[in-house]
Amino acid sequence: MQPQHILCLNLEGDAETAASQLTANGWTVTQARDVGSAVRILTHGSFHVGLLIVGARLGVPASAVEALVGASDTTQWVALCQPEALESAEFRDLVLNCFFDEQVLPVEDWGDLSMMLGHARQRGMLKRRHRADARSVDALGMVGQGADMARLRSEIRKVAQTEAPVLIGGESGSGKELAARAIHQCSPRASGPFVVVNCGAIAPTLIQSELFGHERGAFTGASAERRGLIEAASGGTIFLDEIGDLPLELQTNLLRFLQEKTINRVGAVRNLHVDVRVVAASHVNLAEAVAVGQFREDLFYRLNVLSIDVMPLRRRMEDVPILAEHFFQRCAAKTRTHARGFSRQSMEAMQAHTWPGNVRELFNRVQRAVVMTDRRLIAPADLGLSMADSTIGMALNTARITAERDVICLTLNRVGRNITHAARELGVSRMTLYRLMDKHSIALEAEPRQQSAAWGAQPAPKPIRTTSSSVTGFGTSS
Repeated sequence: MQPQHILCLNLEGDAETAASQLTANGWTVTQARDVGSAVRILTHGSFHVGLLIVGARLGVPASAVEALVGASDTTQWVALCQPEALESAEFRDLVLNCFFDEQVLPVEDWGDLSMMLGHARQRGMLKRRHRADARSVDALGMVGQGADMARLRSEIRKVAQTEAPVLIGGESGSGKELAARAIHQCSPRASGPFVVVNCGAIAPTLIQSELFGHERGAFTGASAERRGLIEAASGGTIFLDEIGDLPLELQTNLLRFLQEKTINRVGAVRNLHVDVRVVAASHVNLAEAVAVGQFREDLFYRLNVLSIDVMPLRRRMEDVPILAEHFFQRCAAKTRTHARGFSRQSMEAMQAHTWPGNVRELFNRVQRAVVMTDRRLIAPADLGLSMADSTIGMALNTARITAERDVICLTLNRVGRNITHAARELGVSRMTLYRLMDKHSIALEAEPRQQSAAWGAQPAPKPIRTTSSSVTGFGTSS
C-alpha cells in the first residue's frame, strides 16, 4: 500500500492534536505554518490530499485560500471548521467551489475523518492519472486519440524528416497551423525560427515587401532596408497559411524562390540565397483553383510534393471530450472561475454539435463558458448550445440514459412527487428510485406554501427539475 501523505494547514492554533490523530490513523503528516508556506510546499512537493483547519472564522483572505487550492489542481482539500464558520456566505462559497468536502469541529471520530480523507486522496490520485493520460495523448502539441489523429501524427513525423515542401489541406479552424508547427518541431530545423505568414491578411500592395523585404529608398517611406519574412525564416521554416489567397503576380515570385532558393528584395539589384523550408496550407482546394485559373499550376506542383490533410472536427467526434477538457484546463488556469468541469448535459450537447468552425469554434465556446458561467459545472447554455441539439446523432447508450431520466421525471410529476407511488409505478424499490434520481441529478423542488384560489383546491405539484451535478469523466464533481 502506498504511503498516505497529507498536507495539514491548521489556522485554528492546535496543530499538534490534529497531527498526532492523523498519524495514529496511518497518515504521514506535513504541516504548514501559514497559507504562503503551504503554497510553497505544494509547488515543490506532491500531495493527493490536504486538510485545512479553521476556527469560527476563516482568518485569512478567501483569495489566499483559492491560491492555495490552485497551487495543485490534483490535490483535494477537506475543510475542518467550527460550525460558526459556515454561517459566512463567503466561506460557504469557498467550500462549495474549492473543497472536496467539509466537516465541523470538534471531531468526534478521527477514524471517520480519516476515511473521508482517504476518499479525497483516491480522488486526487484519479485526477493525477487523468492529467497524465491527457498529457500522453497531447503528442506534438496535438490533442486527440482517435484514428485520424494517430494517422496525422504519423504523417507529420514522416514528412518532418525531409526538406521537401509540404502542402496541408483542411477546413478553416481545423488546426493546420498546429500541424505545420509540429512538422517544424519534429524536423532537424527545430532550433531555427518558425515564421507564420497569413497570405490573406496582408494588403496586396504590401505583401511583396513583407515577404521579400526591401532596400532603403525602394519606395516612399522606405527609410531603411528591411528583411522580409522569408529571409527572417532562414535556417528554419516558413508557414504560408491560406496560400490560395496569394495574388497571381506574387505567385510568380514565390515560384522562383522555390526553384532557386533565392529572393530579390524590392529595389535590390542582386539575389540573396536563403535556407528555408516551406510549409503551405489552404482551406480551398488548390487543384480546383488551378482549374479555374486562380492559382498557378506550376506553383501548385512545386508546393504539393508532400501533402497531408487535417480532418474537420465533425469527422473525429471521439476527440471532442478530451479537447474540451484540454481547453478548459488552459482557460481555467488563466481566469478566475467557479467552474470545475462540464456537466453531463454539456458533454452530450458538444458531442451532438456539428462544429462548423472546427477546433477553433470549440476553443472559443469553452473560453466563453469559463469566463461567463456562475455554475460549478458548465451547462449547455454556457457553451451557447441547446439541449435540443443533444438528441441529434445521439449514441444508443446516451439515448437509453435520456429515456430513463425522462420516464422518472414524468412519473414523479404524475404522482405529485410521491416517492412511494412513483417507485410502485416504475416497478422499483424506494432506495433504487433514490439512487436513480441521484444518478440523473433529479431534485424534488420544495412545494411553495400558497393560498389556493378556490376553497378546498390543492396547489398543483411543482414540476421536477434536473440539476447539473452529474459529470462525465472529464470534469469534477462536488
